[in-house]
Amino acid sequence: MTFVCEPTNVPPAEEIDIPAMKAKYQQERDKRIRREGQEQYAPHEDNLTHDTYEHDPFSPVVPRDALAEDVDVAVLGGGWTGLLAAYHLTKQGVTNFKVIDHAGNYGGTWYWNRYPGIQCDNDAYCYLPLLEEMQWLPSKKFEDGKQIYEYIQMIVAKFGLADKGLFHTLIKGLSWDESIKRWRVRTDRGDDIRAKFVIMAGGTLSTPKFPNVPGIHAFKGHKFHTSRWDYDYTGGEWGNPVLDKLKDKRVAILGTGATSVQAVPYLGKYAKHLYVLQRTPSGVDKRDNPPTDPYWAASLKPGWQAARQENFLRAANEILPLDAPDLICDFWTEVNRNINADLKAEGKTEHPFPEFWDRREKMDFQVMERVRRRVDSIIEDPATAEALKPYYRFMCKRPLSNNDYYDTFNQPNVTLIDVSATQGLEAMTEKGFIADGKEYEIDAIVFASGFEVTSDLKRRWGFDDVVGRNDVSIYDQWADGPKTLHGMSTHNFPNMFFTGYVQGGLNGTTTLQFGEQVRHEAWIIKQALDQGIVSIEPSAEGQQAYIDRFNEIALDLSMILNDCTPSYFTNEGEKEAKWFLFRGWGLGWDNWQEMLEDWRQKGDFAGMAVEK
Repeated sequence: MTFVCEPTNVPPAEEIDIPAMKAKYQQERDKRIRREGQEQYAPHEDNLTHDTYEHDPFSPVVPRDALAEDVDVAVLGGGWTGLLAAYHLTKQGVTNFKVIDHAGNYGGTWYWNRYPGIQCDNDAYCYLPLLEEMQWLPSKKFEDGKQIYEYIQMIVAKFGLADKGLFHTLIKGLSWDESIKRWRVRTDRGDDIRAKFVIMAGGTLSTPKFPNVPGIHAFKGHKFHTSRWDYDYTGGEWGNPVLDKLKDKRVAILGTGATSVQAVPYLGKYAKHLYVLQRTPSGVDKRDNPPTDPYWAASLKPGWQAARQENFLRAANEILPLDAPDLICDFWTEVNRNINADLKAEGKTEHPFPEFWDRREKMDFQVMERVRRRVDSIIEDPATAEALKPYYRFMCKRPLSNNDYYDTFNQPNVTLIDVSATQGLEAMTEKGFIADGKEYEIDAIVFASGFEVTSDLKRRWGFDDVVGRNDVSIYDQWADGPKTLHGMSTHNFPNMFFTGYVQGGLNGTTTLQFGEQVRHEAWIIKQALDQGIVSIEPSAEGQQAYIDRFNEIALDLSMILNDCTPSYFTNEGEKEAKWFLFRGWGLGWDNWQEMLEDWRQKGDFAGMAVEK
C-alpha cells in the first residue's frame, strides 16, 4: 500500500488580511523587544544559575583523584554530538580519547531533561541517529525522553564507549602548550589532561539560564529549573510523572516554550493551582503519535533512514519536489506539503519561480491562522484564547505539538498570566511573584526558561578561557563573530575543532548535521595521527577565503531578524548580533557536504597550515 500524506485544511488566503496581519506581527514583536537583549538573563556567575548548572540531582558525584593523562583526543561534551564524535573516532581506529562531561553519564540534554511529559518533538525516525547500525527503532514517532536516554546507553554499550567517559567533570579552561604541541584541559577536579586534539561538542542547549528578575533570590519557596526536575518535591519519577505531592501546592511555571508545553499538562493535573507565566505564546499543533507499525518496520530497506532524513530536509527546510511524497507528514512539513498540493491541483509539474516564494509567504500566514483558530476551538475563555495565539511567522519560534496543552487552560485551577506588557515577569517577592502590579503567593516556581543560546560565547560555553597560540583568547578572536574554515576550525587554535551552528551547512535534523561535522573532524584527526602531523589549523589566508565565500552566499535572514518576536532564534531581537544562530551555507546542505567530500578526496588539507 502506498503512503499518501494529505494537505491540511488551512483557511483560504483570501480570508486573511495579510498586510494587516504583518502589522499585527510587527506590533507583537515590538512590545516584546527589550533593549538589554540577552542581558535580560542572569549571568553565569549568578549563584542560582551557577549552582543549578553544576548540581546533579540524578546521580551522586563520586570523589576521585585528579588525573594527569595524555590522550589523543579530548571530546568536550557527552551528549549526542560527543557520543557521535566517539563513534566516528572509533570507526576511524582512534581509540585513545576521553569524553568529558559534567553530567553523570552520556546523554546531554537527554540526561538532564527528565521533566514530566518529555518527548522528542520532531520525527524520532530522523532525529535518533544510527538506527540502521543499531538495528533498532523507537517505539513511536515522538519518542519519550527516558527511552531516548536508554537508547543512548545501548549505543555506548555496543561500541564499547563506557570507559571513555569522564563524567561529573566540569571544564574550566583550555590552553595550547606550544612546548608539547598539546591542549591542556583544566577541570573542576584538578585534572591536567594533555590532549593532542580537542573536539568542542558541548551542544547548543546545555547551560540552563534564568531571567534576571528583581527579587528572584528573595523568594523563600521552592524553585528549580526544568533541566533539574525535583521529583522529591513534586512526587512521581522519570517516566512515571504522577506529581501527587503537588496536590496542596500553588505552583508557577515561567516560560511557554518546548519544555513548558510538555510539562504544563502534568502540573495542571496535579497542582492545587498552576500559574503559567507567558511572555510569548508558542504555536501548538495537535500531536499524532502512533506506535511504530511493525509491518512498516519490516518493509524498511537499507538506507531508509538517510532517505527519510533527506525527505525531511526538503519538506521542512528547503523545497520538496512535486513528485516526492512527504514521508514525515506532520506540522514541520505542512507549509511545503500544502503548496505542493495546490500546485499539483493547478496542473503544475514543477515549482514556478519566483512566484514560489510568494506562495510560501501566503501559506505561512494560512498555517499560522489555522493554529490560531485551533486555539479558539479549544480554549473556552476568549481573553485566555487571545493571549495564547501566536502572532509571528511559522519558524520564528520552534513549532510545537501537544494534545493536552491548550485543554489545560480550561481547568479552574489553571491561570495564564500574560507578562508581555511588561516584557517579562516584573519581580519576585518572599512569597511569590508580581505581575501587573499584583502579588501572587505561591509555594514553588519552575523555571522553563531555556538554555544559553547567545552571542556571548563565554556564557554559552561557561569556560574561564580558551587560549590558543601566542596567548590569543578565542573570546577576543571571535568577539565580532566566528572566523573559521568550514565552520569547524579557526586560525591560532591548532588541533581544535568546533561543532554546532558556526558558518557551516544547515540541516533540519540536528543530530545529522552535528554528526557529519564530527565525522569530518574524526577523519582529519586520523589523517594527522597517521601522517605524523603535530599541529593543523586554518591558515590566515585559507580562513579568510572561506569567510569571504561564506558571506557571499550566506542565507538572507533579514526576514527572521526584522519580523520575528524575540527568542534565542533571533538573539533576543538584537539585529546587529554577530552570532545569529541559523546563518548557514547559502548553497544548501547537499552542496556543503559535496564541498567537504571533495576536500577530503583531494587530501591536501587545502586552506590549512600543517606542521609535521
